[in-house]
Amino acid sequence: MRKILSCEFNLDTACVELVMKGGALLTIDCTAVENKVTNSMYQRSELDWLSCNDPLAYVKLILNGDPVRYMKTVADNR
Repeated sequence: MRKILSCEFNLDTACVELVMKGGALLTIDCTAVENKVTNSMYQRSELDWLSCNDPLAYVKLILNGDPVRYMKTVADNR
């Protein structure tokens, strides 16, 4: 992945917004991601928390990780 210059959650759009080296802007629609990878309110709340409190970890999970396996491991163990 290219170098990320800034990463933050935009509460108004429910998106994580990234500015990449070279000026490229990448927006991740958190609602669309939740609809695709979650099966319960606990899984949704886990992704909500991550996007708001650690947007860089959220981006890494979505772009480089396996969010479905993450959800099964973390949110289903409550």
